[in-house]
Amino acid sequence: MHDYVVVGAGSAGCVIAARLAEDPDVSVLLIDAGPPDSAPEIHVPVGLEQLWHGRFDWGFVSEPEPGLGDARLYLPRGRVLGGSSSLNAMLYVRGNPVDYDGWAAMGLSGWGYEDVLPYFKKAEDNEWGASFYHGSGGPLSVSDGRSRHRYAAAAIEASVQSGIERNDDHNGERQEGVGWFQVTQRNGRRCSTAQAYLAGAGENLEVLTDTFVSRVLLERGRARGVEVLRDGGPQAIGAQREVILCAGAYQSPALLLLSGVGPAHELGALGIDSVAELPVGRNLQDHPVVTLAWEADGESLSAAMTPANLDLYEREGRGPLTSSVVEAGAFLRTRDELEAPDIQLHFFPVALPGSHFGPPVAGHGYTIGPTLLCPSSRGSVTLRNALPHTKPRIVHNYLTTEEDRRSLFDGVRATLALASAPALREITRGELAVPRSDSDADIHEFVKQRTQTIFHPVGTCAMGSVVDAQLRVIGLEGLRVADASVMPTVPRGNTNAPTIMVAEKAADMIAGRAPLPPAERTAAAG
Repeated sequence: MHDYVVVGAGSAGCVIAARLAEDPDVSVLLIDAGPPDSAPEIHVPVGLEQLWHGRFDWGFVSEPEPGLGDARLYLPRGRVLGGSSSLNAMLYVRGNPVDYDGWAAMGLSGWGYEDVLPYFKKAEDNEWGASFYHGSGGPLSVSDGRSRHRYAAAAIEASVQSGIERNDDHNGERQEGVGWFQVTQRNGRRCSTAQAYLAGAGENLEVLTDTFVSRVLLERGRARGVEVLRDGGPQAIGAQREVILCAGAYQSPALLLLSGVGPAHELGALGIDSVAELPVGRNLQDHPVVTLAWEADGESLSAAMTPANLDLYEREGRGPLTSSVVEAGAFLRTRDELEAPDIQLHFFPVALPGSHFGPPVAGHGYTIGPTLLCPSSRGSVTLRNALPHTKPRIVHNYLTTEEDRRSLFDGVRATLALASAPALREITRGELAVPRSDSDADIHEFVKQRTQTIFHPVGTCAMGSVVDAQLRVIGLEGLRVADASVMPTVPRGNTNAPTIMVAEKAADMIAGRAPLPPAERTAAAG
């Protein structure tokens, strides 16, 4: 019997387990279905796509997406110690202050920007050092990228030529503008939450890998532990104090549904008794990206794996093999009246295929991905049946609202304008994947063919509807959810840093510690 059982050793679970285990008087069990993160390919940044479609990836696939001509999208998620922080592009992006102030405006006390900034800083060990906006000495290494490809540099210069202001810190005083991204790397190598948080944990933290959790054990309105499938059959593992679900936006809701927490009529149809009527699995949000690609002179990242580059990486932790594949980008507003950016541009110094299912593109080129930051479309995660190993039914409903299409279409237009600026025109040799014209009809047809996930699902166990502001599952005791699924709206940017922040804050809540003092805002941060 452990005091705490944490389900999912990913971006949130590793943080929570390690922080709870800082108290030597409690015992913590961290469970993950995947293997340890010992494989060397996990730690070489540029090779992230090689981790998909294999043993480190859950390999989810969406249902036919009605807003994308019924296309089915590949949805990689980490199935390894470190979770998706062991598979992602390592971008350290927090979102915009208005995202968190919006949560507070929903009545979620303690989740405004001034409340969460101290937790971002607590996690962070930024090579820039400590400041009002950044932390130093935390577990998570944050650094400048050690690969700065000339294609990405050209995209930054083209952005400035197009009227986008230069911004060297998207997590600082303001988010809007163009610049290089910081990354969660240490000495040019991936710094997942497993690497950052678990290495120094005490003996009171036990980690079980290759162990599949099938449901939460609920008795008279309280979580008593979890059931795992191990050694050929089900086993019960008890939790004296709490069970904390950190399985992510697809699997935390699936676990709750399998345990009888969710819409009663849906569960009853599958033969599952309902113990708590909550909108579990609803409110799914994600950032869809459209990939536009051009042929360019010189070598792209597709030529990075050479003996010379491998030697540079192994000796100095530098060079193209340290690339996050998304080295730079921009945040912009497509309409002046917007209070914050609605589009993020990702600059890839490689020509990407139209689908995560697709083969690599022959030749050298670059890709720019306009990404919708504030989707009004909502999707869902539901069960197919009552068998735990069956993958859930996932539909995002990307671009099913006029508002979403308007913003993303204008983001495509901004990308086309950027590509025509002198700095990119100078290196461009031809078009690989662009709309036939900038008309709504041609852009819409292109978007349906070239939209993918950028891997930021949130919202399926949202605060205010499934969990309260303390992340406790409403109506039940001893059960919390603490991962990206609790975010009521998706932040404007990559979601790994916000997920780590949620976990840092959750650990204080669970342990009964006083929250960190709010930061006093000293400057506008639009």
